[in-house]
Amino acid sequence: MGDPKFSRSTYDTPSHPWEGERIKEEHALVRQFGLKNKRELWKVQSILRNFRRQSRELQARLRYDEGQAKLESMNLLKRCGKMGILPMDGATLDDVLTLSPEVLLNRRLQTLVCTKGLARTSRQARQLIIHGHIEVDEKRVTIPGYIVTRVEEAKIRISSRSPYADDLHPMRVQQAESTGPVVDVKPEPTPRKKGEKSPKSKESTDVKGEDRFKDTDEEVE
Repeated sequence: MGDPKFSRSTYDTPSHPWEGERIKEEHALVRQFGLKNKRELWKVQSILRNFRRQSRELQARLRYDEGQAKLESMNLLKRCGKMGILPMDGATLDDVLTLSPEVLLNRRLQTLVCTKGLARTSRQARQLIIHGHIEVDEKRVTIPGYIVTRVEEAKIRISSRSPYADDLHPMRVQQAESTGPVVDVKPEPTPRKKGEKSPKSKESTDVKGEDRFKDTDEEVE
């Protein structure tokens, strides 16, 4: 267990820090799922790495130990089924080895809030969760990386104590009037000629009303 004063890290960092292809893939996943940093991605990868390690060990043990190894295999597949990353029936240990980070990232509360239409972008979904406007199974959850189980998925909604529970709230009205999915991708910068000064931003820094939930990623301590 270790000393509680010195908590251990819950994830493993990449073995080599400078790998171009891996860095590009990580950047793409961070932008696609609206993650705060790569640390959240590494946590997901560590969870899948542990599942794959258990699967390999169980496959080796099943060759000579059919009792306990078979029970642990069923428990592993059952756990993955409850998390929604594998089907409840018909999954095998080989399926665990083929799991990708995208499968588990899709089970994060932040992603599901955006998928269910409670937020227009993944960044807006993150802020709604952090500020306590989202509840799961009638319990307020303020962790964007919370892994939602298959049973809890249908119980995600805006908290009844939140002002955004009102359908006439400006944010809800704007969300209902918007057509088509909103892609949370930053626009590419416009190339400038040599010696040309960059134009000043005309956007106001004072954010009011429903605009404070547009593509912001502020966290409340």
